[in-house]
Amino acid sequence: MRGSGSAGIYGGQSAASRRADRRARLLVAAREMWRDEGWTAVTMRGVCARAGLVDRYFYESFPDRDALLVEVWEEERTALVGRALEALAGHGGDTLAVQLRAVIDAVVDHLHGSRHAARIVLGEHTGSPVLEPRRRAMLRTFADLLVDWAGPRLPRSTDPTSLRMSAMLGVGGFAEVISAWNAGELDVDAAQIAEHTATVAALLVGGHLVR
Repeated sequence: MRGSGSAGIYGGQSAASRRADRRARLLVAAREMWRDEGWTAVTMRGVCARAGLVDRYFYESFPDRDALLVEVWEEERTALVGRALEALAGHGGDTLAVQLRAVIDAVVDHLHGSRHAARIVLGEHTGSPVLEPRRRAMLRTFADLLVDWAGPRLPRSTDPTSLRMSAMLGVGGFAEVISAWNAGELDVDAAQIAEHTATVAALLVGGHLVR
């Protein structure tokens, strides 16, 4: 067994394992701070203090604060999109309305069970040059997924531009409702959120079925 050199074993852990552990602690600390105080509270020194690490270990894993913010955000975004796609795949043979409700239920359940996810992915990102564009891109991605999924199930006469506007309206409105709910501005439970947003979504999509 070698000593405490950077490539050796120390305390039963290899250098790579210790680096991975420190990195994981930084990510956990960043998530907690973001959940509790918003993204602006996530600073290099604050995260290190919360993780119980000295400052130099921050730069071992991240070149700067923005890189940390992006990694946390993208991990939460990937988990959210994954839940939506899983729900969609699990109801492939159902009607459009049933599929839509399944996706909304899955997303609301995910955000309710992981309240930090709502603030990280859909919260206020004004002022961040790396988070604002990612939030906008994610909403466009969800709108595109909705168009790609619903389009083939709608009449051929459906205007694609109109459908895309409906999708953007639905996705953007949903994000605002979730943000307000997470901020305590809406005194409702997860079931009410899912029921109301599913009703509005059905109206938006249904409008294209009767044209």
